[in-house]
Amino acid sequence: MKKYIIFALAGFFSLMAACTNEKTEMMPESDPDTSKKDELVLAIGGETEEGFDPTTGWGMYGSPLFQSTLLKYDEEFNIENDLATDYQVSEDGLKYTVELRDDVLFSDEEPLTAEDVVFTFETAKDSGSVIDLSNLESVEATDDHTVEFALKEPESTFISHLVTLGIVPGHAYDDDYNENPVGSGPYQLVQWNKGQQLIVEANPHYYGEKSDFKKMTFLFLEEDAAFAAAKSDEADVVAVTPGFAEQDVEGMDLVALDTVDNRGIMFPNVAAGEQTEDGIPIGNDVTADKTIRKAIDIAVDREAMVDGVLNGFGTPAYSVADNLPWWNPETTVDDDQMEKAGEMLDSAGWEKNEEGVREKDGLTAEFTILYPAGDEIRQSLSITAADQIEKLGIKVDTEGQSWNDLERSMHSNPVMMGWGSHDPLEMYNIYSSSTRGEGYYNANYYSNPTADEYMEKAMHATTQEEAYEYWKKAQWDGETGFSSRGDAPWVWLVNLQHIYLVDEKLDIGEQKLHPHGHGWPITDNIDEWHWEE
Repeated sequence: MKKYIIFALAGFFSLMAACTNEKTEMMPESDPDTSKKDELVLAIGGETEEGFDPTTGWGMYGSPLFQSTLLKYDEEFNIENDLATDYQVSEDGLKYTVELRDDVLFSDEEPLTAEDVVFTFETAKDSGSVIDLSNLESVEATDDHTVEFALKEPESTFISHLVTLGIVPGHAYDDDYNENPVGSGPYQLVQWNKGQQLIVEANPHYYGEKSDFKKMTFLFLEEDAAFAAAKSDEADVVAVTPGFAEQDVEGMDLVALDTVDNRGIMFPNVAAGEQTEDGIPIGNDVTADKTIRKAIDIAVDREAMVDGVLNGFGTPAYSVADNLPWWNPETTVDDDQMEKAGEMLDSAGWEKNEEGVREKDGLTAEFTILYPAGDEIRQSLSITAADQIEKLGIKVDTEGQSWNDLERSMHSNPVMMGWGSHDPLEMYNIYSSSTRGEGYYNANYYSNPTADEYMEKAMHATTQEEAYEYWKKAQWDGETGFSSRGDAPWVWLVNLQHIYLVDEKLDIGEQKLHPHGHGWPITDNIDEWHWEE
C-alpha cells in the first residue's frame, strides 16, 4: 500500500508525494514571509518525460513557457506577433519572411537573433521528432533580425510551426538542453525534482507582459493526492477528474474549460482482404458499408454520453475540430435518431434475423470496439456506444488492448480514439488518402478524391482565410466530404472539458479552446493571471 506523506515546501504548502513508507527529502523551505500573491502552486497534469526542448515537441499542445514563439494565437485564434514584428507570405506561397524584435534577450542575457531562429528550425527538422518540417527547403538569416523560410511547395499550415515552435539559443543548446532549458519566454527553470515537482521563476529579461507571479511550483501528483492538496489549501490550481469535480472544496472555484480534446470511433472504411507490408489485416466488411456508419452516427446519443460518462463535463463532438476557425458548422447532425437510423438500414437491405441482429447478403452486422486498456473514459464511452448501437440490431462487443496490440488491430476494427489540435493539418493527416496506414493517421484507410482535392487547395492557399474555406469544403461541400454529412468515416462522440479547481481569488483570464490533454495549456495566457483582492 502506497502512503502519501506531507512535505514542507516553499514555506506555505505541503507536497503530497507517493512513496513506499519512506520520506523523500525535498528542497529547503523558502522565506516564510514570501507573499502567496506572487507565487503559485499548480498540480495541473502529468510530468513530461521528454523534457522541455521545443525542437522535439515541447509546447505543441500549449505554451512552451520557457521559450518564445515567432507568432501566437489570441483567444479567437487570430494570429498575433510574439517575437515577430511582422511577417509576409509570397504570392506563390513558397516564402515566409519574418521580421524580429531587436530587444529580446535569453534568460542568460544573450541576445536572440535571426541565427537562433535558423538554428531552432534546422535542429527541429533534423530531430526526426513529431515536428514535421520535411517541406522546409531552407531557412536563412538575411540580417540579425530577418528570417526567410523557403518551402518546397506551398503549405498554409506551415504558419502553425511559427505559432508553436519555441526558439532555442544556438549558443546554449546541448545534449542536456531538454532538462536545462534556456529561453526568452516568461519563465526560467530553477529546479526539477523528477517525479515530484518543477520550480520556475519569472524571467527578468522577458520582453512581454510581465506575469504577476514571480514563482510557480508544478506538483506531479496522482489524482487523489492532487485533490487532497486542493482541499488542504496546498495548491492554487488543480486539475481534477469528473468524479472529484462533484465535490465542493472550500476556497476553490470549479472551472470547466471547453476543448477540442475529442473522442470518437474510427471505423475501417474498406472491405477486408488486404494486408499491410507487415502482414497486418486491413478492412472490415461491416463498417466498410457507409450506411452502417451513417446510421450509427445519427443513432448515438451524444448528450447521454456527456452526462453519463463525463458527469456533464464535456460537449457533444461532431468533428475533430469543433468551433475552430477551419471547422464547418454545417456538418453537425441531429443525433439520438434511432428510428430514422433503423429505417436507413432497412432501406439498405440490412434486415433483422430471428435473433434481432441485422444481416445483409449473408453478412452479419457485428464488430468489436477496441479501446486503450487502462483508459477509463474510453472504456466507458465504448461500452455506452455499444449499448446504444445494439438497439439498431448491430451486435457490438468491446475490448481493451495495449497500444502495441492496437497497432495490429486498428486497421480492421473500430477503435475509440482521441485527437484535438490547434493545427488544421490534423484534418489532413486523419482524412487524406496520402496518409492511409501511416501510424495512427488514417488507420481506417479512408479515401475521398473530392475531399483530397479540397485539402490540397487548402494546403496550397496563400492566406489563412482562403485555406479555411477549403478545409470547410473538404468536410462538406453540399454533396460530399469527410464529415457526418458525407462519408462519416469516424463517428465523433464527445469533447472533454478540462476541469480545474482554482483558488477563488485567482483570475486565470480568458482561456482559448484547449487542445488534446498534453502539456499544460491552461498556462498559455499566464501573463493575464492575477489575484483579486
